Formats: sequence, structure tokens, C-alpha cells
Amino acid sequence: MPIYILLSTLTSEGRKTLKERPERIKEVNKEIEAFGAKVLQQYSVLGRYDFVNVVEAPDNQAITRVSIELGSRGTISIMSMPATPIDEFLAVIKK
Repeated sequence: MPIYILLSTLTSEGRKTLKERPERIKEVNKEIEAFGAKVLQQYSVLGRYDFVNVVEAPDNQAITRVSIELGSRGTISIMSMPATPIDEFLAVIKK
């Protein structure tokens, strides 16, 4: 299944929600699964983004739905990027 990298930034409302209910992060991961995707790895990071998620999804449409559904709540902004395993990348450039 394709892999995607999601770079997330919390809004002020998102920071408030996270402070009041830190377990909300795990609840959102379950919601992502309901959209047909699965969080494989998740990191809190410093800098421009607050979280980096490595997500598996069947296709671009599924990951688009995840980004739109979660982003429409006003608590997070997400940049979604498809990821290519390095061996597949090498095979493509060797053609």
C-alpha cells in the first residue's frame, strides 16, 4: 500500500485542545483508520511543523479525504506528500 508523509501544524484551537486533552492525538489516529488509512509512525517535532506522521493509505483519494476531513475542523493544517521507497525510486531513475 502507498506511503504518505503528513506534516501537521496545530492552530491555536488545536493547541488548546491538545493541552486540555492530550489523548486526543490517539483518538485522531483511530479516526484516520476509519478513513481507510493507517498511522505507521508518528513524531512530535520542533520547528515549522508540530507533527510528522508516516501513513499508509490505499490511494491519493483516501489520503485527500484524511487531510480534508481533519483540516476542516480548524484545529490542524496538514501538508500531505506521497513517499516512494528508495529501492522503487532507484528502479525508476535507472530506466
